[in-house]
Amino acid sequence: MPNRISDRIASLDWEALQHLLDVQGFAKLPTLLDPDQCQEIIKTYNDTSNFRSTINMKRYRFGEGEYKYFQAPLPPVLQQLRTDFYPELAKTANRWLQQLKKDPIYPPCLSEFLDHCHTQGQVRSTPLILKYESGGYNCMHQDLYGEVYFPFQVLFVLNQREKDYSGGESILVEQRPRAQSRGHVITLEQGEGLIFPTNHRPVEGTRGYYRTTVRHGVSTVTSGTRYGLGIIFHDAK
Repeated sequence: MPNRISDRIASLDWEALQHLLDVQGFAKLPTLLDPDQCQEIIKTYNDTSNFRSTINMKRYRFGEGEYKYFQAPLPPVLQQLRTDFYPELAKTANRWLQQLKKDPIYPPCLSEFLDHCHTQGQVRSTPLILKYESGGYNCMHQDLYGEVYFPFQVLFVLNQREKDYSGGESILVEQRPRAQSRGHVITLEQGEGLIFPTNHRPVEGTRGYYRTTVRHGVSTVTSGTRYGLGIIFHDAK
């Protein structure tokens, strides 16, 4: 299974994806996880040994639902996703820094980046699985977890829209300087993914690039149960 995922990621049109990330700040991915792979990930949810922490979103006023952080070492599929997405996204991350007149800081492979996280005391794994039942939602937020963060993350939907659940669209809100915020609503089918900014992105203006802040969330699930998988590349304190 991991090798199939690796091949699918390598075969993506990365030139087009890089362009989309530069132009609109996010990129929707075609189906990378097949139904069997999605079900295997969903099945991990009820085995507490897979996770280091469980968060009740209502308790912390994050929304309505639950998510669980996977324990290290990660399941092979998650590790493969995290490892194989990182190099291409690091290229864009460094390009974005240069557009903002900053030095590139992201190494070419995930292990080097995680070593840096760990030296800064960020040692807890962050990939997570999310569960929303009818009425569930996720407030607009950012997943930073410490001073060191990677500027992209990837979300996958694990079950079938309009069969297992309805509603539950992904939402991105871009806060532009001295202007009203702009929102994007993205619908994902089972196994499809979304690359989006963790914190902010550069936008080209008349006087060069400026920085806009991006937050993400999930709209209300109107029926059924929606499962999602979040691949975050930096570890947490």
